[in-house]
Amino acid sequence: MPTTPATAANSSSNGTAEAIMLELVDENGTTIGTAEKLAAHQAPGQLHRAFSVFLFDEQGRLLLQRRALGKYHSPGVWSNTCCGHPYPGEAPFTAAARRTHEELGISPSLLAEAGTVRYNHPDPASGLVEQEFNHLFVGMVQASPDPDPEEVGETAFVAADELAKRHAEAPFSAWFMTVLDAARPAIRELTGPSAGW
Repeated sequence: MPTTPATAANSSSNGTAEAIMLELVDENGTTIGTAEKLAAHQAPGQLHRAFSVFLFDEQGRLLLQRRALGKYHSPGVWSNTCCGHPYPGEAPFTAAARRTHEELGISPSLLAEAGTVRYNHPDPASGLVEQEFNHLFVGMVQASPDPDPEEVGETAFVAADELAKRHAEAPFSAWFMTVLDAARPAIRELTGPSAGW
């Protein structure tokens, strides 16, 4: 992983796990402080910066991931290509590209900003709360995913008409439909009308 001021400040040189810090924001997305990741997600939740990535192949199919069973938050559920949190001081675009590579072993051939969305989604299973100011990104991918098994259980490329069926058959993350709906205008622009998004 390339070292930037943000990643250097959030990694440990002796190999021990360090607390992961998130950027707290106000309702306008202005940074107002930091909080430890788990603390920020404990009810009622603290509003923090996040990102969501939607990558598509050349057929206009969306790359989904099923979150690894070992994750403490929303394990085993399907979600968008990649989501996460920038380190304090890290640009959301940089964080989105970094985490996509760390989780899925791929780099987008195209990645573009697609707006922001603010939401508050409790996760009944864990009791944690997603209180997020989320930066959305859409893009293209040409390589096959090579997921980190600690992060991702499996992946699938799905067409728009397959998504509803898959969503009815398997659990999806609490935030998935919110971020997908917010990103739809940019997704339609990227994939074209024939893809059906």
